[in-house]
Parts: sequence; C-alpha cells; structure tokens
Amino acid sequence: MSNDEEKQEKRGFKVEDRRRFSESGETRAEAADSHQTGGSATGAAPAAADTAPPRSVEPPPMDLNFSTFVISLSTQALAHLGEIEDPIDRRRTIDLSAAKQLIDILGILKDKTKGNLDTLEAGLLDKMLYDLRLCYVERVRSRPDKA
Repeated sequence: MSNDEEKQEKRGFKVEDRRRFSESGETRAEAADSHQTGGSATGAAPAAADTAPPRSVEPPPMDLNFSTFVISLSTQALAHLGEIEDPIDRRRTIDLSAAKQLIDILGILKDKTKGNLDTLEAGLLDKMLYDLRLCYVERVRSRPDKA
C-alpha cells in the first residue's frame, strides 16, 4: 500500500446504521438486542436510565389521507346528530345546523373530487354521505318542535 493510500484510509470514516427497523419495516437483530438490554449494541446501559421517569407509550399518529379526512368529518357530523357522544364533554347533543353543514361539506368534496378518487375512496365517501343524509332526515322528521 502506498503512503497516499494509507493517509486516505486513516482520514476515512465509518458509517454505522443504528436504525431499529429495516427498509421492509422489520426489526433489525442488533436493534432488538440493544432494546432488550436497554443500552447500545455493545450492551452498555445508558447513564441516566435509572433516574429517568418511565415514558408513556402513545400510539403512533394516524396516517393522514383522504379517507381519514372523510372519516373525521363524518365522525363530527355523527356527534352533531347525537349518534355518538361528543369526545370532549362525553354528552350526546343534537345540533342539526352543524350536522347539515358538515354533510354539505362532504357533498362538496364529492363533487369537487369526482373522477380523482380511487374506487375505495369514492365508495367510502358515497356510503358516508348516504348514511349521514339518512340520519339527518330521520332527526329532522322526529323533531317535536317542527311546525
């Protein structure tokens, strides 16, 4: 090896992949070992592990896409229709004007996205609109203050 090659070798750096998961989403063996031992891949425990309070385990955030957006709006409409309890105050209340507004928003989304949705998204939107409109009509018909 020449003197230049030795210098090049000494100046180089080593890249070590320390990610927990592989590209396919499977846990790497090294990461699983370090996670089980509570330390790095060499088995050394972190210095502050004994004093750190346990972390609460939170579920990963939902994947945000068109379907989850439609489901979110539909859930809000169901809460305004009194079909499910409000997640904040845990009561079932009926607010027909708010429910109608959300149903109308979903109808606008259906019109504006026509031809741009895959079959599952379009089917979800159609089904949600049908169910919400039917529930809305039933609520309006059953109102005692209807003149």
